[in-house]
Amino acid sequence: MSRVFIIAEAGVNHNGNINIAKKLIDAAWEAGVDAIKFQSFKTESIVSKNAEKAEYQRKTTDSEDCQYEMIKKLELDEETHRELFDYCRHKNIMFLSSPFDIESIQLLDKMGLEIFKIPSGEITNLPYLKEIGKLKKKVLLSSGMATLGEIERALYLLRENGTKEITVLQCNTEYPTPMEDVNLKAMRTIGEAFQVEVGYSDHTMGIEVPIAAVAMGAKVIEKHFTIDRKMEGPDHQASLEPHELMEMVTAIRNIEKALGNGMKAPSASELKNIALVRKSIVAKCMIRKGEVFSVDNLAIKRPGYGISPMRWEEIMGRFANRDYKEDELIEL
Repeated sequence: MSRVFIIAEAGVNHNGNINIAKKLIDAAWEAGVDAIKFQSFKTESIVSKNAEKAEYQRKTTDSEDCQYEMIKKLELDEETHRELFDYCRHKNIMFLSSPFDIESIQLLDKMGLEIFKIPSGEITNLPYLKEIGKLKKKVLLSSGMATLGEIERALYLLRENGTKEITVLQCNTEYPTPMEDVNLKAMRTIGEAFQVEVGYSDHTMGIEVPIAAVAMGAKVIEKHFTIDRKMEGPDHQASLEPHELMEMVTAIRNIEKALGNGMKAPSASELKNIALVRKSIVAKCMIRKGEVFSVDNLAIKRPGYGISPMRWEEIMGRFANRDYKEDELIEL
């Protein structure tokens, strides 16, 4: 089984501060994830100046009146993108970023991004999807708020424009996501419907849901994290702190090992236990040579070095080939 690709979603939890962004990269590297992901956008291109904040954003930020003001403070310029990209390369962790507009797509492509993550809000953005499709890069497609029909249309546009490798992520865009709205089973539905690899982008509190997603076959896990949940910003409160991110990665890697290869056979570690816990056919009492084996003089006991109890009926009625003491293994 291929290794699960784990993305630490820093998003905008850098609060527009490159030093915080680098601390996030350090924490992600220490946790052992495969990639850290930010968000790339030109505020003027993605939100109008009178767009209201989402309900969760109103709860987690109070210094701005609208989405535009809030997002503008979180925008990263090209120079910062490149500095973070280089810092990730130095730390040997993959830099990723979700573009929210065509200009940001072009910037990330120019920087040499290997994988493009399409956020849930862009799954119905036709020009955007065609622009990414033309890059012919690996794509992670988040499906929050989407119907199967909308996923199908997005996949068609990406493929029609040249993209081949697509993983669709089951996602719910509520921050934090209520457990009853997670719908992990939809991940399998998506995979079966479109014959694609699937993953899970998580916005729940805690780490149990992404771990369960891996057990259900997720090939990619994305999880928001922050340096400190108490910081002001739209996504901090629904994010893991560094020690929790590390716990999640450890748990996922353990689950990967536990899933195994699907073949049912004794494992290397348990081979030594077979003889100790299985049983053999033994003498229930003293048996003289020439006596007939029967339920009166045979028993089934540990250890399992001798004749298997599965041959019980085959042994019944045979003659003892020698004398046996009580509990001695029967031989043929």
